Order: sequence, then structure tokens, then C-alpha cells
Amino acid sequence: MGIIAAAKDSISGLLADQWREYFYCDSLPDGVLMRKGTPRNKNNKGNDNIISNGSIIAVNEGQCAIIVDQGAIVDVIAQAGEFVYDTSTEPTLLYGDLGENIKKSFETFGRRFTFGGDTGKDQRVYFFNTKIILNNLFGTKNPVPFRVVDMNIGLDIDTSVKCNGEYSFRLVDPILFYKNIAANVADEYKTQELTDRMRAEIVDALRPAFGKISDMGIRYSQITNHNDEMKQALSDALKGIWLDERGIELHTVKIGDVILSKEDEQMIKDLQKTAVYRSADMRAANLNVATGQAMVDAANNTATGPMFAFAGMNMAGAAGMAANAGNEAAANAMGPAQNHYTVGGGAVAGGAAKAGWKCECGQDDNTGKFCAGCGKPKPSDAGWTCSCGTVNQGKFCQNCGSPKPAGAPMYKCDKCGWEPEDPMNVPKFCPNCGDVFDENDIKK
Repeated sequence: MGIIAAAKDSISGLLADQWREYFYCDSLPDGVLMRKGTPRNKNNKGNDNIISNGSIIAVNEGQCAIIVDQGAIVDVIAQAGEFVYDTSTEPTLLYGDLGENIKKSFETFGRRFTFGGDTGKDQRVYFFNTKIILNNLFGTKNPVPFRVVDMNIGLDIDTSVKCNGEYSFRLVDPILFYKNIAANVADEYKTQELTDRMRAEIVDALRPAFGKISDMGIRYSQITNHNDEMKQALSDALKGIWLDERGIELHTVKIGDVILSKEDEQMIKDLQKTAVYRSADMRAANLNVATGQAMVDAANNTATGPMFAFAGMNMAGAAGMAANAGNEAAANAMGPAQNHYTVGGGAVAGGAAKAGWKCECGQDDNTGKFCAGCGKPKPSDAGWTCSCGTVNQGKFCQNCGSPKPAGAPMYKCDKCGWEPEDPMNVPKFCPNCGDVFDENDIKK
């Protein structure tokens, strides 16, 4: 009786395997890259992993299906639609928008049907998710080397940065993915099984990618504006592992924050700021600003008094003028074509001096009524200052009519030409150059 029952079950199973089946896979979520297909109308008495000849395989948009016979890939369907499984014909090879790579992979790994109209012992349908898998985050735990190149100032130094971002990828060659990653999975292959590894790989690929970005002259602060270039650089670095081995293509990359260490960032800023003063005009402008601020500070100096503060300021200015004279001598040695004078009020080419009056702050090319460096009014050539503040040339004040003080000497520094506003209150030292006021400074 046992033999009869076994024979009956065998015949029943064989007949059940002749039923045409309908394989269909619902939309695959981003968390699933591959799922084994199961027929909707499988006969309960049929054997597992047997596809009846003439069965229907339906493929959705964003999917690809492969048929595996005895562990070998025998057909590929990458176009949406309904297809008939026929073992008496050549493989379908409908590779859709996945490109020629999948065709080449099939020619390398696939094989022709060898069972004629009969089925083999193990036949399976696998559905692959070919949609773009979005929102995959990455970030650098440790700084990544980055070469900073600034051709404007001749800067070329090695630094390191930290960054974060997100990327998307797409499965473009399911044959490679099946052969090298997910062969004969019993149920499904989840995305997370691969993305943890991919995250580490994309961080490692930042090193060569940053090298290419730096060679292109892109600064670290501009990387977020060059996502296309970063994507191409990362694709080149990952091609051997992702595309050639797994059939996965990097689709997009979006870099978030790129952070340089505070020390390196400050160093670069200082170098860029210093390089600005290679220009004579920028040096002169900076000197004018610094001089104006120094005058304000000197006027507010309550420790030594404004006079000594101004004297020290002028000695520093004299030292600066001596340094400029050295620069001028070097410029003159370069020849007439490159002869430039660095002066307090700008650069003059060809050795021609600018006409004008010299202010007590050191600005010596003023042409207007006020100093271009500090804003002080142009001093009078000669005269005496009345108690009301008016500078006069005659014997009486032209403002209030007061007579010129009898015997009041008129002083003018014989070193720099500075004149006191009040001839009755002359300082002991010239606040412009520090020279002692004596009989040599009395105007004749």
C-alpha cells in the first residue's frame, strides 16, 4: 500500500507541475534590492522551485527579472510587461534602459536552455529593484586630507577636512549583483545588508575624490557648489567595487558641510590677507587707515600725553618711510619700466612726484583743502593766530579786530615745517617730528 500511495503522490505532483503559473512582484520598497518571485496560483501539490513551461512572468516599472535554472542565469527581463516562459526558445534578453552592460554580463555568465520542452530540477524567478535608492547618509569620523591651492596668492598646502552628505545609487546590472552578492537568496536581499559597507567605501573614496577636486582649483569652501564634479570624482574612485563587481552605479552626491580645522582656516585667512599687501595701493590704503586710527588713539592717550604719543607716532612713520625708500631703491634697480614709488598717498610710476602739501600725519601729496590721510585742514603758509582762533597775516585780527600781540614770535619747525596754532603757547617739542623748539624755529 505504501508503494501505491507514493506512486500516486508522484503522479499527482507531476501533473501539478504542468499547471501554468503567474509570477508577479508588487512594488519593491527602497529597503529591498532583490526578492524571490512566488507564483500567485501555485498548486499546493506542485514542487517548489519549478516553473511550468508557458508560465507568465509580469515585470513592473522599476524592476528587472532574471530566471535561474539549476543555479545558472538563463533569461533576463528588464522591460515592464508580461512575458511567457518558453523553454523551447532563445532567451528573451529584454534589458530595457539598463544598457549594454547587462547584455555583456549575460553573455559572460548566462547559458542557453538545455532541457528542450522539459523542466529542470530547480528553477527560480528573482525580481530586482532598479529604482534610484535615495537618502543614503555618510559622514567622516576622522579628518580627510585636502590640498588647498590658491593660485592668486601662490598658496599650496596640505590640510584636512571633515564633511557629511548624502548619496543615491541605482542597480544597473542585476546579473553582476546576483552572481557576486545575492546568489540563491531564499527570500529577499535587503538594502541595509549592503549600505553599511557602501557608506564606509564612499568615505574612503573621498581621499582620491578630494585630490581631483583640488587639482581642478576648487577650494574646500566651494565644494558644496560642485556636486556634479564630486559625483564624477567619487564614481571614478568607486567604479571597480560598485559598478564592475556589484552592478551598482552612483547616481547623485550632495555634499553638506565641509569643515576645516580652526587653526588651518585661520592660517589660510592670514596668508590671504597678507598677500593683499603685495599691491602698493593696498599697502598705502592700509597705512592711511592705520595712521588715522593711531592719531585717534594718540589723542585719547592720557598716560603720556598726546604730544609724546604723536612724537612716537611720527618716529614710527619715519621708520616706515625709510622702509619705503628701500623698496623704491629696489624698484629703481629693476629698470624704468618697473620703477614705482611707494608713497603715503599712492604709487607713482616712472619716478614722477605728485605735487601737493604735506600734512603733519605724514601724507605728502595732498592737493585739496583737507588731508587725504587724516582729514585735517590745510595749514596756512604764515600768520599769527588770534585768541578767537582766526589765522591772520596783518597787524589786526580780521575776525574780531584784536591787535597782534606785541613781540609775539612766530614759530615754524625748521625740520618739518609744522606751525603751532597759538603762537603764545608753543610746545617744547614739535608734535610732528619731535624736534626741540628753539631760536632756530622762529620765523624771521
